[in-house]
Amino acid sequence: MDRENKPKLMNRLSRIEGQVRGVARMVDEGRYCIDVLTQLQAVKAALVRVETEMLRDHLSHCIESAIVSGDAIEQRAKANELITLLERANR
Repeated sequence: MDRENKPKLMNRLSRIEGQVRGVARMVDEGRYCIDVLTQLQAVKAALVRVETEMLRDHLSHCIESAIVSGDAIEQRAKANELITLLERANR
């Protein structure tokens, strides 16, 4: 993970945590379904942005390092990790 990005990602995750607590409170209070669903969509979108940033970091650091190293075994391992991740996402 890019150390420079870590504070930004942690801040985003803290905001998402607050959003989730807010959604739980809305459900507990019996708020209107569409309002809860709207907030759930916002949480999902925020998680996707964090996931995208993490993926970008992985590609620009971990995978790039494997490519630059010239180590074919490490390159295959990183490629397989990414393929496995994408396969799980599509289940």
